[in-house]
Parts: sequence; C-alpha cells; structure tokens
Amino acid sequence: MPDQVMSNSKIIGSYIEKTPGSEKLAREALNVLPSGIAHDSRYLKPYALYIDKAFGPHKWDVDGNRYIDYFGGHGALLLGHCHPEVTSAVQDALAAGTQFGANHPREVEWADQVIKMVPSAERVRFTSSGTEATLMALRLARSFTGKNKFVRFKTHFHGWHDHMTAGYTSHFDGGATAGVVDGVADNVVLVSPQDISEIKSVLKADKDIAAVIVEPTGSSFGMVPMSKEFLQTVRVMTEEENVLFIFDEVVTGFRCSPGGAQKAFGIKPDLTTLAKILAGGLPGGAVSGRKDILDDLDFERAALLGREKIGHPGTFNANPVSAAAGIAALKIIESSDACEKANQSAAVLRGKFNEILEKQNIPWVAYGTFSGVHLYMNRDGHAIHRSSFNPNEIGYADLKNKDKVLVTKLRLAMAINGVDFNNSPGAQLSASHTQEDLEFTSDAFNEAIKMLKNDGEL
Repeated sequence: MPDQVMSNSKIIGSYIEKTPGSEKLAREALNVLPSGIAHDSRYLKPYALYIDKAFGPHKWDVDGNRYIDYFGGHGALLLGHCHPEVTSAVQDALAAGTQFGANHPREVEWADQVIKMVPSAERVRFTSSGTEATLMALRLARSFTGKNKFVRFKTHFHGWHDHMTAGYTSHFDGGATAGVVDGVADNVVLVSPQDISEIKSVLKADKDIAAVIVEPTGSSFGMVPMSKEFLQTVRVMTEEENVLFIFDEVVTGFRCSPGGAQKAFGIKPDLTTLAKILAGGLPGGAVSGRKDILDDLDFERAALLGREKIGHPGTFNANPVSAAAGIAALKIIESSDACEKANQSAAVLRGKFNEILEKQNIPWVAYGTFSGVHLYMNRDGHAIHRSSFNPNEIGYADLKNKDKVLVTKLRLAMAINGVDFNNSPGAQLSASHTQEDLEFTSDAFNEAIKMLKNDGEL
C-alpha cells in the first residue's frame, strides 16, 4: 500500500494515481488472502493490478486502463485472450456440463491430439495442474526404475510440491524448505545448470538415480538458457546409466514449436510434463511418455507385470471444459504458424529493447529464446557488448541477480505507460501481438527507462 513504499517516488505516485480501483481491492484482499494474493508472482509493491477483462494481447484493469499483456496467463495463452474458436468450444462444453464424474469423449480426443503433436507421447495421463504432472512423473520414474533419487538443475522450476522447493530461488545446498521434511529433500540431487561435468559425476557415482528432470529451454523459460548440445549430452548420459530423462514442458510445450521444445531440439525424453497451453488457458495438466512407463498407471498391465499399480484419482482430471479448450487450442497451433509468429515477435521486441538501451546508455541486455524476452540487468556492472552477448557465458547466479526495487519500479513504470510486464521482468509473446503492439511496447519501455532515470534508479 502507499504508506509501505517510498513516498518521494514519482513512479509510485503516478501508478497509485492511475489505479485507485486496484488499490481499493488490494486493501480488501489483505483481509482475506495472505499478502492479498493467490499466486506468488502476483506480489507487487505497492499493490498489483486488478484486471476486469481481456481480449487478444490486451487486458483492462478495473479502472478501465488498457495494457499490452506480457504475462499471457502465466504462459498459457499462446493464442491470446479469448480466442474466438477456443471461447466457442468452451461455451459449448460448459452448456453440456462441467463435471460428469465419468469418462467422456473429449478426454479421448484430447489425448489423441497430444500424442499426435508431442514426439515422446505414447500414452497420456491428465492432471489438474503442472505441479501435479511433475509429481506424477517422479512417482512413475521411481516405480518403473525401482530407484529413489532424482536430479534437478538449480534455478529450474517444476511446481511447488515438496520435491521441487529447494534450489529454485533458495536452499541451493539442497536443504529442506519451510514445511518440507528432510527425508524428501534428501532424495533430491541438485546440480549446476551450466556445468555438464557435475551431472556426469553424479550419474556415474550414484546408482540410485531414477530420473533427471529439466526445463528444456533453461530456467524461467530461458533466463538461464540451456543449449541443445547440453541437453543432447544429458540424454546420452541418462541412456548409458539407465536413468529416465524428463522434459518439464509445462511452459515450453506447444510454445517453442507445435511439438514443444523436444520437437524444436530433436531430443526425445522418456517422460514429458505438460500444462498451461495444453488446456487452452483453463486449468489442466498431463504427464505423457513411453507406454511401458505409464503402464504403471494401468490396472491390467500392472497386474500382468506383477507390479503395484500407482493410484491416481483426481476430481478434475481431464475436466470436459478444459478438454474442449485444449482440443481447440492445440488444433489451431498444429495447423497454423502461431508458434512461429510468437517467436518472431519476441525477436523483434528484443531488438527494439536493445536499441533503446544502447541509445539511453543503459548497460543492460534484452535476450531470450523462442517467444521469451528477458532483461540481463547487469547488477555487478560488467562491460556489455550486445552484438556478441552470450548468456551461456554468464553464471546463473549473475543472470538471476536483480535489484528487487529496480525490477518493481520498472514494472510499475511500464504499467503507467500501458504495458503489463511479467515479474522476471520481461515478456512472453503470443501469436496475437501485432506490430502496433510491439511499437507501443517499445515506446513504453523507452519512457519507463526515462522515468527510472528521473527517479534516481539509473
């Protein structure tokens, strides 16, 4: 709230003046929600925006202000908000019923579409979220291999369940985070996302590793990028050591390409976790992969093999409305250039930002992979050569090291100028962003940099 921030900031003052409706709702929310929010990434000082409606690449707050949207439903909306075909499919499904407590035709069609598009998918099991999908992938890996541990890369995000909390933003020593028992953390092996020798050493030395899980474009959708060559090497290592390789494509699935990052890189994992775009902007996730692994969820196959079946209920697994949205969205992505358009728009925006940074003499760099845009904010003041900038040559801690006050003020300044940046800070592009939107965003970024200078932050 206003009394919790620096009162002499013109940026914060302008933001408060522009968004009185959001301020009012934020005050009310503090009485009913921890920190007044329902998702950690929506935490913003003095308060976050409250959105009333959205369409295409735009959304409007409760005060009627329009924003170019770069949150994109946390990455779920490759086609933009309220795509007409997806909306129509949802309306038809909604009218037929939201919860049957039974099988339905759409879940079969949805699974067929996933298998058609995702190279590694031979079978699919739907969940309600990406977190549930990664949890199931680990359980499958342990059951199938008979091993207990798995390897994660530091700073990679795989949901919020107990196995995934350490090593994302804190506890890089692998220690248990608040509320997580030590025994769970002890079975997680954290390794560097940039040093291939470290994972090689772990896989050679520890024969109790069931799986390696990875964000295939690197953490935070390429903020700490992971090269195709690195992934190929890990794929070879896991095969040699009889360890399963899991691609967490909750973000990258159907975004990097219609077949996800695995199709773009030409690398076939054993298991793949999916969510976000999978369900067309509605809740939904899935774990997919080799039939012999997913057979541990199959009543008949597990019994035939003499194995204990993995139990997996879930009230909203393959929800019919989510299935309808997912089917519609995936078919559009499969048959159109939606991924390519989003990727191209991101490249254009990165170029425009770098031109502005050069002219404004700000030692930052805009970079990213596929349809993502990130800002290397260069907190330690390194010499910058944008034309030859290679984030793979910069340590992951440096890439992630950002001044929280500066990030907050940048996001507020962008909002004042009509752009909702995500909290990285940066952007996920959709196929609905137009050239006009990119020009508008570029102008907003230019003004935001000036505002930061006037506020004494640059």
